[in-house]
Amino acid sequence: MAAAGDPGPAGGGPAAPGAASYRPGYELVAERILQLIAELKLQAGDRMPTENELAARLGASRTVVREAVKILSAIGRVRAQKGRGLYVADDEGMLGSARWSGFFLPTDLDHVYMLFEFRRVQEMTASRLAATRATPGELRSIEAAAETCRHGHLTGEVALFDRGDDDFHLGIAAASHNQFLLAAVREARRLQHQSSTIGLHGTVGGHAAEAIEEHAAIYAAIRDGDPEAAAEAAAVHLDNTLEDYRREIQRRLFG
Repeated sequence: MAAAGDPGPAGGGPAAPGAASYRPGYELVAERILQLIAELKLQAGDRMPTENELAARLGASRTVVREAVKILSAIGRVRAQKGRGLYVADDEGMLGSARWSGFFLPTDLDHVYMLFEFRRVQEMTASRLAATRATPGELRSIEAAAETCRHGHLTGEVALFDRGDDDFHLGIAAASHNQFLLAAVREARRLQHQSSTIGLHGTVGGHAAEAIEEHAAIYAAIRDGDPEAAAEAAAVHLDNTLEDYRREIQRRLFG
């Protein structure tokens, strides 16, 4: 019999720790809820089945359904009204591209700083999870991306550096095996690239050489299965990158 917190059949049951196929039950149930919304042809503003009804329909515990609903609420796909029930949200939430585009103004320096703060939280978490979940193939991809980044720096090929940098960070997010985290990291990096409108790039200032070594430290911690070292290395990398942005902004604004 499934324990109270287990996802039951709908969640597929947790795999053995460290298994490449492992995904939390609440993620799988969140996907099933989205599928159900589509199957029922529910539109924005329509009332959804209750948590109890979802649990019965999906064969999952109410605890797991509640966690899945929290995720869907956080990304703007479901709206919970106290005392009234669950409703299909009116938009795609903060992770929807239209809302992100309206929210972020690349020329607003406060937003640039807030985005770094957001990325720091994301990428520390992604690195921590990747250290326990990355498959051998994912480790090879992360290592190859770091090498691409290094080669781009050594040859002065900015586009190659940027491609390797994107592949490195997204590779770590993918290795977290959390699709919501991957989507958030991808979108935050897209917004980061928009900051080039104020003349800033990932290789700006003197941080590119250090970034190569910081990538190596992040990769080594993930490869060695050390979650806290991986998270700390990611934090150092993002903090140093932000400091490089700050220095370049000061240089351009004040000479």
